[in-house]
Amino acid sequence: MTLQKNKHALFNIAVIVAALGYFVDIYDLLLFSIIRIPSLKSFGLTTDQAKLTGENILTWQMIGLLIGGIIWGMMGDKKGRLSVLFGSIILYSLANIANGFVQTEMQYALVRFIAGVGLAGELGAGITLVSELTPKEKRGLATSLVAGIGLTGAVFAFLMKYNFYWRTCYFIGGGLGILLLLLRISVAESGMYNQVKKMSVQKGDFTMLFSNGDRFKRYIKSILIGLPTWYVIGVLITFSNDFGAAMGIKEDIDPGKAIMYAYAAISVGDVLVGFVSQWLKSRKKALYIFYAITAIFIILFFTTLHNGSATAMYIICAGMGFGTGFWAIFVTIGAEQFGTNLRATAATTIPNMVRGTLAIFILPLFKWMRSLTDYVTGGWITGIIIMAIGTVAVIMIKETFQQDLEFVEE
Repeated sequence: MTLQKNKHALFNIAVIVAALGYFVDIYDLLLFSIIRIPSLKSFGLTTDQAKLTGENILTWQMIGLLIGGIIWGMMGDKKGRLSVLFGSIILYSLANIANGFVQTEMQYALVRFIAGVGLAGELGAGITLVSELTPKEKRGLATSLVAGIGLTGAVFAFLMKYNFYWRTCYFIGGGLGILLLLLRISVAESGMYNQVKKMSVQKGDFTMLFSNGDRFKRYIKSILIGLPTWYVIGVLITFSNDFGAAMGIKEDIDPGKAIMYAYAAISVGDVLVGFVSQWLKSRKKALYIFYAITAIFIILFFTTLHNGSATAMYIICAGMGFGTGFWAIFVTIGAEQFGTNLRATAATTIPNMVRGTLAIFILPLFKWMRSLTDYVTGGWITGIIIMAIGTVAVIMIKETFQQDLEFVEE
């Protein structure tokens, strides 16, 4: 009885600290998208120049996430989950403080790349730790709580934009990260990891994800189910002002406000999806429901906003955000697919591979499609392709609702 009580006390601390860590992570991750236009215009760029430069800087940030996901994931299995939670937040906090001092677009891109590397470790390590410290019957609820609280960081970032100069917003993000380090001291390492650490098995070997056919398929499917999230966030919402102009909306659309509405709804969706998964006793069925909601609002985005209003744009962005509020379940599925000696590597690289696809697949696909047609048509064709890929991956992926995590990859 004493052991069980201690486990639940530790579980509660881990959830709170992981949620607050993800809050700071999301604040820093989305801050550039929120203050992209005013920060770039302060360098003397025109609206068109800011659009192109913004895409370039966002691409570098996402490449940083891609690389960082691999580095932190391997470290999480080799050195422990807590080593990532400490190391990553130090790096991205210092990078965000440095972001407040940049003077050129090149410096901006470089520092966002470094911040991306740091930001890559937060979610995967946090979800892995919480998953391993939580009874399997409540695992989905715990990880949904982490994501639901954490995603409100986007709303906080938006509020900071309207109360502080853009450079100060970066200083605030860095300061929050430093403060969070003090809370991290109270969190203990995963018991599952401590047991595996003593075993003579490979730990944190990224190549193991590709050296076995079954593992490789699990890994790829885990990545592909997350693609619709970053299509919606990275294309439709981040560039909502450009879509609005192309659709004939006369009012100015603030991408920062669109992101705020979307992430407020995502946080609600991420909490709700845990309860839906719990009620249905299925991760996949919950994904199907939220995929359907996402698809409905994407259709509304491209069919109802022509000559519409900014208010309608924000409402539909919120609807798309709610639909893509399956991020917690998506990352949990990734963690549940793999053994303890490879779990942090998988759970950390999977969401960052999805984020990285924005730079290496989703944005290039969107640019190619709009070069063949026009801005709006290119957007919905890209959406059809991304949603189709994600749906096939959900159909093919293994159900993990009752998955026991006490196993290793050979």
